[in-house]
Amino acid sequence: MERKRSVRRHRRYEKSYAKRAKEYCRTFIAFLFSNVGIIGLVVGYTMGGALMFRAIEKDYNFQVKTDVLVAKNLAVTKIWNYTLSMNPFTEEDYRKMIDKELVNFQNIIVKSVDKGYDGTRLSYSEQWSIAGAFLYSLTVITTIGYGNITPHTMAGQIMTIFYAIIGMPLFLLYLSNIGDIMARSFKWIYANICLCRWCPGVATRRAERKKKADKLRYYSDDEVGSSSDSVENTKMEDAVHRKTSYAPSEATTAADGDSEESYDVQSVTVPITVCLMIMVGYICFGGFLFCRWEDWKFLEAAYFCFISLSTIGFGDLVPGDKIIGHSDADEVLVDEVFELRFVFCAAYLMLGMALIAMCFNLMQEEVIHKIRTAIETVKYIFRCNRKQNFSELP
Repeated sequence: MERKRSVRRHRRYEKSYAKRAKEYCRTFIAFLFSNVGIIGLVVGYTMGGALMFRAIEKDYNFQVKTDVLVAKNLAVTKIWNYTLSMNPFTEEDYRKMIDKELVNFQNIIVKSVDKGYDGTRLSYSEQWSIAGAFLYSLTVITTIGYGNITPHTMAGQIMTIFYAIIGMPLFLLYLSNIGDIMARSFKWIYANICLCRWCPGVATRRAERKKKADKLRYYSDDEVGSSSDSVENTKMEDAVHRKTSYAPSEATTAADGDSEESYDVQSVTVPITVCLMIMVGYICFGGFLFCRWEDWKFLEAAYFCFISLSTIGFGDLVPGDKIIGHSDADEVLVDEVFELRFVFCAAYLMLGMALIAMCFNLMQEEVIHKIRTAIETVKYIFRCNRKQNFSELP
């Protein structure tokens, strides 16, 4: 009897399959929106969008190329038949016939370009290959929008709207999380490497700032002790004492890291010049990469990197000529090849936008810190002058 009761109690406290499924779903969703999962979520969402847009637009693009090829063959056949049938001595009629056929073929080409024809051969579909579709999906969610690849079917345009509605907030969440992680990591690196005691000039600056803080504390305590008669001066004394005890600790221990005393690394602010150097260095690094991949000049490559990372995206320079290669000898369909160079290009853009977000975050903290320090300094000077005026009263 006791064993049966224990079994019943055990069964009673067992969780149902629905509750287990809810817990697993909750854990999975929490992992997806964690710092590691958000990266995989963005990459997976971009890859899924690439496969979706490729499936929607590839056949339409192939049909447009087929129509252009048929029109070209038809124009060549008509010109050849007119050449065989017409009298070769009627040169004026022959030129009119050639001009008419060429104008008709030209109109067909213009209409095909409006439908997405890119001028490539029928055996190659560079626009909506895996690499091209991935680039399109990435430019949609990052709001770069080069404009070299656009959907022309109604289904592709509708899916782009829904894809952007979900993808843009997802990418902003990626920038927020990854930018915050990179900012905290860079603060730790900057505090332990660039602000170490063995760096030249850092120890001297710390000692000078500590002397100034000690003098400020000494003079404030001395002046407060001389004006302790009245009640109002007593309140002023407490305020000034709190101010003087707070200001040096914020100015020296957080930014300077006194000799043996430990300080919070996250309270360190990175100078704006360092952030600007990081951004310029990353753009120059991308300029050297795209110089080799795309046969661009360095200034053009750096210009492309800046336009892309700032999400301006004019579209006058677009990667793809060397990233998406093709072989005329083998007649192989290039759209089945996903080259490593394109993976590096996409990784450069995603990492670069997170790096820009990190730099903006650090610069914002530096500006706020300087504004707060200036306000507290002005308040302190105002309070000291006010206290001195009260002490001079008869």
